[in-house]
Amino acid sequence: MKKKILIVNANYYRDISKGLISSALKKISKNSNVKIVNVPGVFEIPVTISKNIKKFDAFIALGCVIKGKTPHFDFISKASTDAIMNLSINTKKPIGNGILTCLNMKQAKARKKKGAEAANAIISVLSQK
Repeated sequence: MKKKILIVNANYYRDISKGLISSALKKISKNSNVKIVNVPGVFEIPVTISKNIKKFDAFIALGCVIKGKTPHFDFISKASTDAIMNLSINTKKPIGNGILTCLNMKQAKARKKKGAEAANAIISVLSQK
């Protein structure tokens, strides 16, 4: 059966998000129906998934948060991760978390292939019987 997958991509760091999307798409079966929605930042990912929860079988959350000099990084990272986990558990739908939380841009660039890990996670859950 053809699975419907929504990739919600925070494109604040465009170069990073391109790599995340590319690596995720390489893992998803050509039989799947994939839609990509771009949002400005990772904080908008959970609400976008929530709005589309009944339309798709699985979701991939992609984006990047880089630590600055304020606690903003900690709040955004925790809030988005908690919201994604709660959505997944409450709806019983897999959401691959490919949101990078890095200390600097060098770390983020080295992790652009993490989209593939998020894709593998949803594929694993979708294949459970």
